[in-house]
Amino acid sequence: MTAPFVASLGMYDHPGQRAANDALWAAIAEHLRRQGIAAPPAVDRGRSVEAIWRDPALLFAQCCGYPLVADAELALRVVAVPHYAVPNCPPGRHLSRVLVRADDPAATLAAFAGRTVAINAPLSNTGANLLRAAVAQVAPPEDFFGATITTGSHRASIDAVASGRADIAAIDAVTHAVIARDEPGALAGLRELAMTPLAPNLPFVTAWATPPSVVTALRRALDAVMRDPALAQARAALFLTAVEPASVHRYVALRRLAR
Repeated sequence: MTAPFVASLGMYDHPGQRAANDALWAAIAEHLRRQGIAAPPAVDRGRSVEAIWRDPALLFAQCCGYPLVADAELALRVVAVPHYAVPNCPPGRHLSRVLVRADDPAATLAAFAGRTVAINAPLSNTGANLLRAAVAQVAPPEDFFGATITTGSHRASIDAVASGRADIAAIDAVTHAVIARDEPGALAGLRELAMTPLAPNLPFVTAWATPPSVVTALRRALDAVMRDPALAQARAALFLTAVEPASVHRYVALRRLAR
């Protein structure tokens, strides 16, 4: 790889987390520079995460696990999997919280057959794939919902349900925890109907062409920032508790889950 490199932490970058992501990346970049890697000084917030994933100069980012194995054109290498301190999510794994309006009388997921669902993106693991897996436990998932609204983000899916434009949505548990902490009013009038099956957390990735030596340097930098007491507040803002090396093999199960 040659400079200029690109970095992103856009998957969990709620306004209340941006300062923490900036601090985390600044520390990672400093560790990389000490290892001779010209890391960018700041994360890229000017493009969509999907565009950044496809940049051949990608040094470091976080990616949704399902497109990693479902999109044949996405050439990424898994560096590590994070652990988050979020209820119902064991180390290295997460789920989605299925939200509906609090005043909706339907008591089960099966009762939402024919209703309108909001998803953040068709290839989202937490917003679509895990919800489909949850539906498959109670009914054939094909054509289960009456209509689908694609919102572009979990936050927008929450708004779609709250406003009545949709009846149900699956929200990534980490995103839900961030919004519950930093923007609780957004969840007013909503309730949790169910939880989806568990899946591996969103991986930290790099471009497929990244040399093994740089992947090793990234893992060393991640290990260092996870042990740095000066970053404890930033890690807490992100609910981040640990990072472990991983490969794409951990995410193959998401393709089987989709089938």
